[in-house]
Amino acid sequence: MYSLHEGSGVLLLLVLAGLQIAAEGRGAPPCRPGFSEDLYTVVVPDNAEKGQPLFSVGFVSCGRGGGLRFECSNPSDFRIEADGVVYAARALQRTALPASPLQIRASDTATLQQWVTKVRLASSSQVQEVAGPAVMPKDSKEIVFPSRNADSQLKRMKRDWVIPPINVPENSRGPFPQELVQIRSDHDKNRSLRYSVTGPGADQPPNGIFIIDPISGELYVNKPLDREHIANFHLRAHAVDLNGNQVENPIDIVINVIDMNDNRPEFSHQIWNGTVPEGSKPGTFVMTVTSIDKDDPKTENGMLRYKILSQNPESPTSNMFTINNKTGGIITVAAGLDREKVPQYTLIIQATDMEGNQMYGLSNTATAVIRVTDINDNPPEFTAEMFFGEVHENRVNVIVANLTVTDKDQPNTPAWNAVYKITGGDPTGRFSVPTDPTTNEGLVTVVKPIDYEISRTYVLTVEARNEVPLARGIHSPRQSTASVSIKVIDVNESPYFEPNPKLIKTDEGMMAESTLATFTAQDPDRFMQQTIRYSKLTDPANWLRIDPHTGRITTIAILDRESSYVKNSLYNATFLATDSGVPPASGTGTLQILLRDINDNAPKVFPQEVEICEKPEPNALNITALDGDLNPNAGPFAFELPNRPPDVRRNWTITRISGDYAQVSLKIGFLESGIYEIPIIITDSGNLPMSNTSYLRIKVCQCDMNGDCTDQQHIMAAGLGTGAIISILLCIIILLILVLMFVVWMKRRDKERQAKQLLIDPEDDVRDNILKYDEEGGGEEDQDYDLSQLQQPDTIEPDAIKPVGIRRLDERPLHPEPQYPMRSAAPHPGDIGDFINEGLKAADNDPTAPPYDSLLVFDYEGSGSTAGSLSSLNSSSSGGDQDYDYLNDWGPRFRKLADMYGGSDD
Repeated sequence: MYSLHEGSGVLLLLVLAGLQIAAEGRGAPPCRPGFSEDLYTVVVPDNAEKGQPLFSVGFVSCGRGGGLRFECSNPSDFRIEADGVVYAARALQRTALPASPLQIRASDTATLQQWVTKVRLASSSQVQEVAGPAVMPKDSKEIVFPSRNADSQLKRMKRDWVIPPINVPENSRGPFPQELVQIRSDHDKNRSLRYSVTGPGADQPPNGIFIIDPISGELYVNKPLDREHIANFHLRAHAVDLNGNQVENPIDIVINVIDMNDNRPEFSHQIWNGTVPEGSKPGTFVMTVTSIDKDDPKTENGMLRYKILSQNPESPTSNMFTINNKTGGIITVAAGLDREKVPQYTLIIQATDMEGNQMYGLSNTATAVIRVTDINDNPPEFTAEMFFGEVHENRVNVIVANLTVTDKDQPNTPAWNAVYKITGGDPTGRFSVPTDPTTNEGLVTVVKPIDYEISRTYVLTVEARNEVPLARGIHSPRQSTASVSIKVIDVNESPYFEPNPKLIKTDEGMMAESTLATFTAQDPDRFMQQTIRYSKLTDPANWLRIDPHTGRITTIAILDRESSYVKNSLYNATFLATDSGVPPASGTGTLQILLRDINDNAPKVFPQEVEICEKPEPNALNITALDGDLNPNAGPFAFELPNRPPDVRRNWTITRISGDYAQVSLKIGFLESGIYEIPIIITDSGNLPMSNTSYLRIKVCQCDMNGDCTDQQHIMAAGLGTGAIISILLCIIILLILVLMFVVWMKRRDKERQAKQLLIDPEDDVRDNILKYDEEGGGEEDQDYDLSQLQQPDTIEPDAIKPVGIRRLDERPLHPEPQYPMRSAAPHPGDIGDFINEGLKAADNDPTAPPYDSLLVFDYEGSGSTAGSLSSLNSSSSGGDQDYDYLNDWGPRFRKLADMYGGSDD
């Protein structure tokens, strides 16, 4: 059995009573299920957190296993699990412990059998009152491991003990190491044991905080603890023999760090900003300030209280605000908030722990800045009762007066922005008063023309308001209304014609110098003595004249309805009226003349030109007439042929089809090709009918099976228009340009081809540089060659060609001379390149040529060469004493020769 001693003087004792099955005697009693005790006495901590294990009850199940279910009589405070461990269902304090014993019931779900036990709870401060069969002695300060009998046939095992937490105050000054408890096993009586602890704070980070004496089992704390860093430690105690064999089951030890008041409250912000509307009633919420204390909030060390230390300014009173000492909420407690007087308040807020105890608690301060927001409690007021302005008549969109107001509310807010309204003096709506967004002034503006002759002065009544209504209980004063006097200035206005346009009706054909009408203008300036002069502005046909003084309009030409200047029988002319003002003003008027039609135009045949075949089938043509007049001075028309010339009626006939159409027919069956003009008399239906002899031009031509003209005369008669001739000329010019460009391109191509043949690298030009490598010659006396023969091989005489079969004496015959055709001469005697290519081709095709790697016999060099033999280069007696070092100065290519001939024998 483990025992636990407290070195700090505070006894935390857990009394765990278990059933011990004695194995003494001859035989073992039968297994009886049930609780190990009828009454347990348990010591629990003074303060237990929710979910913290408190104690465990022992139950002998006798193999019933998972069929057991535990219940607690006080489930709101305690919770029991299936393994018999009881946990705190909520945070418990010493005063909340029940006075009566706690009842625990175990039920077998299979047999419905029940067992009941009781647990008496006592706090650690009341441990001296604990009683019961399993209670440890008062002077016991040990945590004892529960004993177990290995020889018991019953094998009834104790459940793991739950040790009450050990409370250790933080920031202890020592001395260290400081003893906490002593752990002991009852097996230490007959053997030597070794004790150890494991877990965070012991052998796990942070290591070394707790140590244990392995022999005595005394548990020590090695340094001061900080609850804000680690609030509790969970350790496990072990007991083993000298061989390392476990002699006891490990037990859990919980060490709680007791909080000390070592942290000041800290505000989330050093400066808090809030707003409150002016005129707010007492009790209006403003803002909430919060502070955090790192100490345990469940103790007085972390319980904060707030208060206001100062208020600036102290107007109208020094206590305009109050603060909830627990939540930090700030509200108003006095009336009289006026932004125009005090726009902002500054409060110093203090937070103190220890529930606000100024003697023992720690404090901190922060600043709360409360801005008083504006409401519309000040109406706009005009700076004057009367404003004045003036404007010229007939002008619009001009500002005639600026209205200024004052408003004590916050600028550029809806409670300050002014809105102006005209409440009198403008029944026709000729003025408006918009607001200047920058200066907040009212701009009296003319929106409709003003006539001086109608009204010379306007007196307006203007009211000023804000964009938002005034606060409740505030009324607009008399200063919110003002008068505006506007003087109208007379200007010289333009004369105007009435009516405009003016319409008159008359018959066409009116003779010149006839009076049409009088077109006069009115001067709106009734208070000015002025005269008006008239002039013609537009007269497209130049038919009219106007008197400059009276405005009488007369004709100067005959009016013709069929003129191109007349549209829909209407002729328009514009006249100008100018007064004598300074400067003069003018106005225009339009005279519209509606010309009634008269029968003054004779009809004409239409179409004027037609085509028919020599043998027309059918031989009839439909015609009509055109008349510039209108009905009834136009159709229906009468068509007839004249009596002269007589061949007209002999060859042609005309028949009226309808009022406007007639048919011209050929009496004979054949008519020669040509152009014929037939006179036709056409008469209209006017009151005084007009007749006209119009000529119909008929082209007679040869036709194909489709009835279309095919003869040349028809083509000649048709003629070509100007557009067709221009198109043909453009095509011819384009064709000539294309031909010229093609010729130039061909010329340039020939020049480029010739230039490519001439642009040959001089080093590659074999002319004048051909050497015969297979005949070395006999020295300078054998070098008398005629190079011109190489340039023009065709000029070689036949006698100069070596006959076939004749060889020099020094030649070594290898095989008989072949008999193959002679090579043809070069196609171009002046181009030696072609000659060489032909020779190369013949040599490649020669079947008697030796292989390329065979021994070649060159021609005899001859004798008497002034250059001597090349064998002298290898002679040791020739030039042996010559100095070849100067070749080093000729470059790297000659340095090798200098080494070969000028070097040592090495």
